[in-house]
Amino acid sequence: MNILKVGDQEKAACDKCQAFVTVTYQLRDVPFSDGSGMVKQVLAGVCEQCDQVCVLPQQSTPAVKRALEKQRKPLESRVPAHMVDILNLASGEVGCGTDFVPYIIKYYVHALASQQMSAKQLPGYLSSALAKGRAEKRISLKGRHVVDEVNMLKELTHIENTSDLIRGVILKINDDIVQHKRAKPLNELRGIAAAVG
Repeated sequence: MNILKVGDQEKAACDKCQAFVTVTYQLRDVPFSDGSGMVKQVLAGVCEQCDQVCVLPQQSTPAVKRALEKQRKPLESRVPAHMVDILNLASGEVGCGTDFVPYIIKYYVHALASQQMSAKQLPGYLSSALAKGRAEKRISLKGRHVVDEVNMLKELTHIENTSDLIRGVILKINDDIVQHKRAKPLNELRGIAAAVG
């Protein structure tokens, strides 16, 4: 790998100028293309004509990965032990091991928050016998959008406590996957499993 330094120059394509231009490598704050954040002071090739970032060298990749990791806010929740068993059973129904459990929860949180699935039942699940029990197990979810989607789901369901909301989601997973083996979520989860496995 060719290591570049501040002040080095080369030719690169500039999207703004619609041409190959001379770029000079400088330290810049570079926003992510989806607008979700920024990498601070990373080496980037800057167009000599329009002053826009045209290229990030390979050596800047670790800094970009680190900035993306910081965006993945963790979501912590405590649940009764039998709820972890439900999640493990659901993962088995999908054809996966226990390492697939976070994907199932995130799939459901996303589908419920985006109203691809109805969230009306979640408060009702919390009054069931399965919702009770000492919260002895910890569930940790990471993702760029999971915290925002949990907050959207709280607004939709009027469930203010995160752990209660996650209990409701787990009981929906139990109803859909473990008890009734509903085809739509099972097939979609199997597709996700194939993609990440």
